[in-house]
Amino acid sequence: MNATHAVRHAGAEAIADKGWLLANKWLLARRSSQLSMLLLFLLGPWLGIWLIKGNLSSSLILDTIPLTDPYLLLQSLFAGHTLQTTAIIGALIVTAFYVLLGGRVYCSWVCPVNIVTDSAQWLRDHFKITGASSLSRNTRYWILAATLILAFVTGGISWELVNPVSMLHRGLIFGMGLAWFVIAAVFLLDLLVSRRAWCSHLCPVGAFYGLLGTHSLIRIRADAREQCDDCMDCFKVCPEQQVIRPALKGHMKGSNETIGPVITSSNCTNCGRCIDVCAKDVFHFGLRTNNVVNTTIPKNINKQHNHSSGVEVLL
Repeated sequence: MNATHAVRHAGAEAIADKGWLLANKWLLARRSSQLSMLLLFLLGPWLGIWLIKGNLSSSLILDTIPLTDPYLLLQSLFAGHTLQTTAIIGALIVTAFYVLLGGRVYCSWVCPVNIVTDSAQWLRDHFKITGASSLSRNTRYWILAATLILAFVTGGISWELVNPVSMLHRGLIFGMGLAWFVIAAVFLLDLLVSRRAWCSHLCPVGAFYGLLGTHSLIRIRADAREQCDDCMDCFKVCPEQQVIRPALKGHMKGSNETIGPVITSSNCTNCGRCIDVCAKDVFHFGLRTNNVVNTTIPKNINKQHNHSSGVEVLL
């Protein structure tokens, strides 16, 4: 990989081939979804139009349909709280939705903190910030377990007091206050400490929804993986880089087992950025069914880690 290619903007070829709009269509769709969700919740407090009452943890649509964060309900259960029927029904509705679409769709299409962390990553790439501490992606599961243990020990939903998602949502309605410090800490963590530190390594909310969507039906597929030219753009933009390789290359590193083109990892956020930046149209949204192995897979070139691009050694 020459120096010119190493510093090339991810998606530059896709923009040249498809145009800026088509090369960013899923990113624009996600931003529209995230901002629309916030607007629906804010219409009531700000303008008195109560289409949705509540917040991302617990809400009521048109005074009829309850929605409850199943992670919040689980914490309530561990805390020994009496669960109301409407809360249980709301959690079942949300669970069914994310089991079908993929749990971490919440992270990329709903969570407002994603806008903050994506902004930090954009600046990190733009200014070529390469400092990175070693954070295990499994840390988020330990934090998830800790929040449930804390709820059991304290008898309260303690995590929600410091949950950046909840704090940001409350702050937009009632005033940010201390929430500014928490959101700023998340931003600086992602910008200066480690790539995608919060969403991909620490956030227990993302860990929970990842587990929820382990067998989700809607997935990203790499059916045209034989067209891959190893430009690495998909890896540069992916918040969970480790999920791409098996489907794209057709096998796990160090294994002879042939793998189908579906990205089956529950850590995939279904953000669609790999679809956007790929000039070869390797990726698309589809079903996890018919994960047929295509014996014609792209050459496996061992890439070295390039600090200027922020790409990990994955191939």
